[in-house]
Amino acid sequence: MEILILMLVLWYVGLFFQTFFLHRYAAHQTFTMSKFGERVCFVLTWIFQGSNYLSAYGYGVMHRLHHAYADTEKDPHSPKYDANVFAMMWRTKNVYQDINNKRIEVEPKYTKNVPQWERFDKFASSRGSRLAWAAFYTVFFIVFATAWWHWLFLPVAFFMAPIHGVIINWFAHIYGYVNFKVNDTSKNLLPFDFLMMGESYHNNHHTHSGRANFGVRWFEVDFTYWIMVVLDKLGCIKLNKSA
Repeated sequence: MEILILMLVLWYVGLFFQTFFLHRYAAHQTFTMSKFGERVCFVLTWIFQGSNYLSAYGYGVMHRLHHAYADTEKDPHSPKYDANVFAMMWRTKNVYQDINNKRIEVEPKYTKNVPQWERFDKFASSRGSRLAWAAFYTVFFIVFATAWWHWLFLPVAFFMAPIHGVIINWFAHIYGYVNFKVNDTSKNLLPFDFLMMGESYHNNHHTHSGRANFGVRWFEVDFTYWIMVVLDKLGCIKLNKSA
């Protein structure tokens, strides 16, 4: 039971901070929050992404490039230009690291207002941090795994964030349905998105990239958006009215 609880926490809470903080805040700025709130999100993203921590700056800039160049040779990740899912993952990793470490020049319009906490990112992205989290997961499994198949979840814990990325950036560009005609292959992967908390409404998002609510049709429930509504009501964030 403990293993399944851990995996659910890593899947959904890690996913929440990926879509809420990295995607909707860092990349698209569909809401605003205080500098303190931003720093809290940095730390919570590190806690719940653990060994696969993604920088808000690296993710935010890369995602803006994805929208600008979707399904072209300049797209950081596209099934159209990568031979297989592993090739796409490898290229995505390299582009992300080049952006995050500022090894490539990026036009200012793609970096404008993207949050960055360089000192924390350096620590959270370090090999030591990633190995420490990997060791924690391993020890947790040693203590709580009671069946051989529990160990099949350990690699998933190690690579949770890339798995989330693959589901959207690969499969949601191949399978699903479309509500809007766009100039790329983005699709809505799930009609009721219980798995990706609204992220799988990818065709909707590519059509209205600045919209906070990724759902459009009555059955397209965006769980992350409704959490954002609650946080807005509580004064933790301020949703942009235009989003």
